[in-house]
Amino acid sequence: MTAVTWTRAASDGAARTGSLKTPHGEVRTPAFMPVGTRAAVKAVDPGDLVGLGAEIVLANTYHLMLRPGVSLVEEMGGLHRFMGWDRPILTDSGGFQIFSLDPVIDEDGATFRSVYDGEAVHLSPEEAVRFQEGLGADIIMALDVCVGLPAPREVVEDQMKRTLRWAERCLETHRRDDQALFGIVQGGIDPDLRMASAEATAALGFPGFGIGGLSVGEDAPDRNRALEAAVARLPDDKPRYVMGLGDTEGMLDAIARGADLFDCVIPTRLARHGKVLTRSGDFNLKTSAYESDQRPLDPDCRCHTCSSHSRAYLRHLVRTGELSAHRLLTIHNLSYTMDLFGEAADAIASGRLADWTDVLRGGRRGSPSEASAS
Repeated sequence: MTAVTWTRAASDGAARTGSLKTPHGEVRTPAFMPVGTRAAVKAVDPGDLVGLGAEIVLANTYHLMLRPGVSLVEEMGGLHRFMGWDRPILTDSGGFQIFSLDPVIDEDGATFRSVYDGEAVHLSPEEAVRFQEGLGADIIMALDVCVGLPAPREVVEDQMKRTLRWAERCLETHRRDDQALFGIVQGGIDPDLRMASAEATAALGFPGFGIGGLSVGEDAPDRNRALEAAVARLPDDKPRYVMGLGDTEGMLDAIARGADLFDCVIPTRLARHGKVLTRSGDFNLKTSAYESDQRPLDPDCRCHTCSSHSRAYLRHLVRTGELSAHRLLTIHNLSYTMDLFGEAADAIASGRLADWTDVLRGGRRGSPSEASAS
């Protein structure tokens, strides 16, 4: 039996809601995965995440293989025990670092300079799988090549085909029955390449699929066409994970096109810079307009931060560099994101996704004073 399965509960057009079953519990989809790159979501702990309703988190193979090292995580009982999180975990293979760190790439893999000490680090498709087996996540990803956009078509096609060859090698290496290995669709913004990649990756028989290489410089219409092309060639009964997409508009577009899983550092990274995500528009607490503002960040938000503190106080924490500002704003931004996904699933189940999306988008566009403060 496959370690991870997805079951549809309801559909609304191309959008769908369902249940992702893993060895460490179920996840209602569509779902957002807070990013815990180094086995920790910045500024919050697992208790905070449980309180926010997070059902699955993401960690990163590249960083963990360097520090603290896969062997130590194994010695500590695996990633779940190591980080004190007993719910599902997905590990990225290191493919994003192939995009962001500009390593030397050849058919054997990628050679990096370590971000910690500058030493040469090699990562092959086989090593990516073995490292993730050692970490012990519920869902692991094949190693892929993500191309920044815009890029020449021949470059995108070449790396898409390399990703497919690497996917076959990952499948041949994978041994753990209690993990699911997902393949990754590439192809840039070219619909033909996306369809070809999706069709070939699906034919390999993966239990789920990442859609990579988006949110890397393309505009929204191109991204949406690429998503539609990929989804059209992926199995309807398996989960689809849009990798690295985390802005509200982009996530709404992808949910409407049938995406199930998402991850992004946007909610946590913006929080550390004083940026607040709300239904009435995003804003930055560093702006002087909030110096004596007694309102919560979002009057409709039920999170700990909004229940306990004013904008004025939180701005004070941000301005004075208090570490508690990072935690409190991260809690709020993740709460906003988690609530968005819960409501999206409810809207799909009741057949009103388009209406719900229109209301949400209208509210975020309808507060010029908030937007101008961002």
